[in-house]
Amino acid sequence: MNPTTQSAGGSTNGLPASYPRRILLAVCGLSPQIVTETIYALASHADTPFVPTEVHLITTREGAQRAELSLLSDDLGWFHKLCADYHLPGIRFGRKNIHIMRDANERGMDDIRSLDNNRAAADFITARVREFSADPDSALHVSIAGGRKTMGFYLGYALSLYGRPQDRLSHVLVSEPFENSIDFFYPTPYSRVLQTRDGRLADTAMAEVTLAEIPFVSLRHGLPQALLSGHASFSETVAAAQAALAPPELVIDLANRQIRASGRVIDLPPAELALLAVFARLALAGDSPLPAPTKGVPDKAWAQRYLREYRAITGIMSGTDATERALEGGMDGDYFSQRKSKLERRMKAALGPAASLYRIERGNQRIGKYCLALPAESIRFVKDGVAGDAPGVVHGLAGEEKS
Repeated sequence: MNPTTQSAGGSTNGLPASYPRRILLAVCGLSPQIVTETIYALASHADTPFVPTEVHLITTREGAQRAELSLLSDDLGWFHKLCADYHLPGIRFGRKNIHIMRDANERGMDDIRSLDNNRAAADFITARVREFSADPDSALHVSIAGGRKTMGFYLGYALSLYGRPQDRLSHVLVSEPFENSIDFFYPTPYSRVLQTRDGRLADTAMAEVTLAEIPFVSLRHGLPQALLSGHASFSETVAAAQAALAPPELVIDLANRQIRASGRVIDLPPAELALLAVFARLALAGDSPLPAPTKGVPDKAWAQRYLREYRAITGIMSGTDATERALEGGMDGDYFSQRKSKLERRMKAALGPAASLYRIERGNQRIGKYCLALPAESIRFVKDGVAGDAPGVVHGLAGEEKS
């Protein structure tokens, strides 16, 4: 092992080992050995050694106790022995790095034995992956070698949701007869004899630990920014990823001031919803792209077209409304651009990259004619409201900025 191969600065080549913050995140049940086995396998990898700068372990209450006693205690301290045996300085791993899963009442879990615990474990694991992957200077290596199958599944799935190009997923393979031995922690650089579960004697210097990397598909690019930096649950994050992959569909509900796009229900202010409705009707009618109003030149026809949708949403028929007053002389290009920009910001906040499917775009670049990117068959208006509050409902967006 040669820890000096690690870069001290920011990544210059995109390889995980070149990042200044290198995180090993693992799940563990009652076998804390996977921590030392994985560190050994990562650091001894012949082609691209990866020495973590910090280690984090997700486990149960009993698992945390076992990890502390076997890895960090003065009597055993196998983590410290590994670092000393292979000259691996500067790896931060202490009690604060052992994370006990919490249930819905913030109590430490002993096991995952109910639906509520299952959901809480998923949310807890997802939150750790989201937190560590939010740092652009970090490379995250996730190990699913330990813990219950449920824990490993959620950890791998969370990395698929939030993982970046520099992140990796793996498990370790331990040679016989050392696999499942409670006294084996890593191949030692000296002779150390232990008794295996079947009563045989074996020398840990002869053991082999192999890192098996697992390819994963990253869905991070399809998540809205609010979910990348917020506190969404596992199910909410999965719903957002599914929305990004779903066929585009735009359902407009003027009465409730909502739309459903890619399966997500989004509240929109009347001013932005009216502009979207104008172009939705244009697409449904099969009409050609529409020229935007000219900057500084009020266009009465555009104002009438826009106010027809606005009044259908608000029910306002007089000139007392601020929008009505602003468009008394017509709509100019500046007003059009402002509403279009606000609509695009709200859609991107709710849908992330999937918002590009619902943009009002230039259908003719040369003369500035606009249309919806969606085909007519993907658009519809409803009279009785969007079909309920689906799991992907996004409320409150209408109040984020003043219209």
